[in-house]
Amino acid sequence: MAIAIGFGLGILALIVGADWLVNGAVSLARRLQISSVVIGLTVVAFGTSAPELAVSMQAAANGSSDIAIGNIVGSNIQNLMLVLGLSALFV
Repeated sequence: MAIAIGFGLGILALIVGADWLVNGAVSLARRLQISSVVIGLTVVAFGTSAPELAVSMQAAANGSSDIAIGNIVGSNIQNLMLVLGLSALFV
């Protein structure tokens, strides 16, 4: 039961945190007069990199630098192959 409650609270915190991040980014960008396209791309880019950042920071704090480096390298390889694969499909 405690696991289900913790999971539910984690999902709720994730949703609220994501909403807060997006609203803050949009508010800041609009004050700086940045276009909506750049705002969207930047928020998406940060949102997709945030989990890797969290894992790498936690691994580094625990002294597991191998996991942090593997996470970064694996994420970059996956992103690169995804972009190349989608480009190949469109061509």
